[in-house]
Amino acid sequence: MNIKILVAAGLGVAFQSAPLAAFSDEINLYTTREPKLVEPLLDAFSEETGIEVNTIFLKDGMPERVEQEGEASPADILMTVDIGNLVDLVDRDLTQPVDSAVLNEAIPANLRDKDGNWFALSLRARALYAAKDLELDSFKYEELSDPAWKGKVCIRSGQHPYNIALTAAYITHHGAEETKAWLEGVKANLARTAGGGDRDVARDIMGGICDIGIANTYYVGLMRSGAGGPEQEEWAKAMKLILPTFEDGGTQVNISGAAVAKYAPNKDQAVQLLEYLVSDEAQKIYADANFEYPVKAGVEVNPLVGEFGELQIDSTDLTEIARERKAASELTDEVGFDN
Repeated sequence: MNIKILVAAGLGVAFQSAPLAAFSDEINLYTTREPKLVEPLLDAFSEETGIEVNTIFLKDGMPERVEQEGEASPADILMTVDIGNLVDLVDRDLTQPVDSAVLNEAIPANLRDKDGNWFALSLRARALYAAKDLELDSFKYEELSDPAWKGKVCIRSGQHPYNIALTAAYITHHGAEETKAWLEGVKANLARTAGGGDRDVARDIMGGICDIGIANTYYVGLMRSGAGGPEQEEWAKAMKLILPTFEDGGTQVNISGAAVAKYAPNKDQAVQLLEYLVSDEAQKIYADANFEYPVKAGVEVNPLVGEFGELQIDSTDLTEIARERKAASELTDEVGFDN
């Protein structure tokens, strides 16, 4: 393995890490992604190019760390999940624009920053989990507030980033007033207090607590593959996955993505890594490592993900959705969604 790894559990620990090297045959990657998801990609890149990747895995505190390092920061690439985190890096002036024909051609315009400050690398969709025997083969997000589902809906906290992103997307489609009414309707339909994790939705469908719920696609791949253990395989068998859409759009997706750091000492090599990560080879590794969708059209999805049907991605610009996250959080609190 050509990757040097330093694991930092939090900001306090991260600052104690030794400085990373800044040579042309090395690049320095800060990431919040789990090692098992990115190591195969970085290994393949190093093998192909001879460029070594020094990696610091951070659970949190990445922007604060880069801010404190300032112009002396060795970070070349900042990789994280959730569009809100990527936009936050831009807003803190921690990134720099990249103009790459390879990236622009591989990544749809609504899944990258118009100024080249961040790029999506993989996708996960916010899906409907439904009881397997339910006569339902399509769904609109708007239907979650339909009284027909009263007492039948399970979902994790409305303040979780996954649901904040969905609510922010709802605002872009319907405005704040309609979104508030929708949140009130969804809360009225809950079978239990909002909370737990996405996989708990599948568990509670099997347990008869709820009939439907909202959760991410890739968890179903993890459960059906056996990666979560035999118990989760049984949860997955009790449900089916439907890709919902907005009435005037497609399925809501969130991303993993990356940006070139503002003071990257090895910018050319950093761009080279980003371009590799949208190659057919790397996108296939992404697709298989965590059952995520490739961001590049034409790359085959994992067979377990392919069972979900064709993904029609909502075309709303992710930057626009990110700008509505604060309003989404405030509306969620205003209706007492998690109470």
